[in-house]
Amino acid sequence: MEALARLLERLLWPSRKEEEAEEEEEEEGRSPDGPQSLLDAPRCAQRPHGGVAASCALSFGASSVQGWRAHMEDAHCAWLALPGVPPGWSFFAVLDGHGGARAALFGARHLPGHVLDALGPAPHEPEGVCKALRHAFLSADARLHALWPRGELGGSTAVALLISPCFLYLTHCGDSRAVLSRAGAVAFSTEDHRPLHPRERERIHDAGGTILRRRLEGSLAVSRALGDFAYKEAPGRPPELQLVSAEPEVTALARQAEDEFMLLASDGVWDAMSGTALAGLVASRLCLDLAPELLCAQLLDTCLCKGSLDNMTCILVCFPGAPRPCEEAIRKELALDAALGHRVAELCTSTQEPPSLNTVFRTLASEDIPDLPPGGGLYCKATVIAEAYSEFCQASAERWVVRTLCSIIFLLETCNPAPSHCPTSLSEGEIEARGRRALPDTLINSHSWS
Repeated sequence: MEALARLLERLLWPSRKEEEAEEEEEEEGRSPDGPQSLLDAPRCAQRPHGGVAASCALSFGASSVQGWRAHMEDAHCAWLALPGVPPGWSFFAVLDGHGGARAALFGARHLPGHVLDALGPAPHEPEGVCKALRHAFLSADARLHALWPRGELGGSTAVALLISPCFLYLTHCGDSRAVLSRAGAVAFSTEDHRPLHPRERERIHDAGGTILRRRLEGSLAVSRALGDFAYKEAPGRPPELQLVSAEPEVTALARQAEDEFMLLASDGVWDAMSGTALAGLVASRLCLDLAPELLCAQLLDTCLCKGSLDNMTCILVCFPGAPRPCEEAIRKELALDAALGHRVAELCTSTQEPPSLNTVFRTLASEDIPDLPPGGGLYCKATVIAEAYSEFCQASAERWVVRTLCSIIFLLETCNPAPSHCPTSLSEGEIEARGRRALPDTLINSHSWS
């Protein structure tokens, strides 16, 4: 993980600083929470987790990463089984906060309860469930408003997946997205709620709002969210018709045997990769028998390497039709990792001074490397490259230490008792060889020599 952070810092930091300066200049005085500074190095630590519901052949994985942002404002929740409803129902949600994490954390903790209250013990599909999900989001927002500190800014976008034995219900507000892969292709994806969307723009104008530089009141980039109560004060208008609305867009999709997986993620993921690219990458990793939670972690690492500046969270839900492990795909992946490690070693030994990790990665990026992961390309292998580079540097340092010890021991032995007796005609290699014979076997055997 430290090696990956170093690669990201060296590979991306100069351009990131330039982008941050431009971003802050554009946002100054307009963003509800002020310009968000970037860290000197990304925080790459993740705690992936997952689970399996064997009764309905459903599995999921989830992970999140703070990345370059100074604060983590994403949150998520995952319920493989829901109490109080018939068996086979599950709920997952990703929330992306802005102006602080308060709204996102509230949604992750309380939104499932509002959904259960709205569904009741015998949900009527699909119309009744769609209506219940809309009500759940609005009631959760009303509850959040009652608890919200007066005058405090901030809110959260959300995307949620409710699964029943017969339907997939996608519910979202804002720019957190979801994609469904079915029969090897993207069958459905949500659409962001932006101020310039005709339907959103009409509601904003009717509520007396303006859109400047593609932002609501020149500040907010999304037009639907939990929280953001400063934009929900238009008199005489119901919650769903305010400048910012918490009313979600709900889509019911009948389940099919060809359904493979659903990916939910905050906008930091979509900043780096398209839905089609992500679907291709996920499918290729599932063929490697990679657990969904580890796949999510690898996906976020890839997005970091591709330049995402934002917090990132993703949840992968796999259905019975998900791609199965493929021995040929696994063999090719192992061969690719070995080839990359070998090539890193070649590049590090090709010059007198080892090149930087940045140079190694950029050199590899300029080469035609077969069998790279679809969608992610070489970026998906950044961790492999960084680890191979670190291993080479560590081994080089160890070899230098042992060789130095060998030389010192030899000189001490041959120069005793008088320095005048020191041999001057031996080569460096001969000195090392004699010193090695004087070292304990355990020290010599613990190092590889080249």
